[in-house]
Amino acid sequence: MDPYWLLLFIPLAYYLLRTGSLAMDLRLRRVERKLDAIINHMGIVINSGVDPQLLELVREGKKIEAIKLYRESTGVGLKEAKDFVESL
Repeated sequence: MDPYWLLLFIPLAYYLLRTGSLAMDLRLRRVERKLDAIINHMGIVINSGVDPQLLELVREGKKIEAIKLYRESTGVGLKEAKDFVESL
């Protein structure tokens, strides 16, 4: 095989693979948005997998303890833990 054909084939193959991947990503995002809209419309609450003890601390207004527990269990930094706890 002529090396020039190979130089043309590699970028073309990469482009075709990348284009298919991007199209799939767009379709997946579209499906996720529709599913989120359906879930919200029906009022379905999905178990987020958040530690029940963490949720209880937030409900009791013990934000600092909740942040501390989240940091210990996940290993994230203070800012990330604070943002997460405030989002609950």
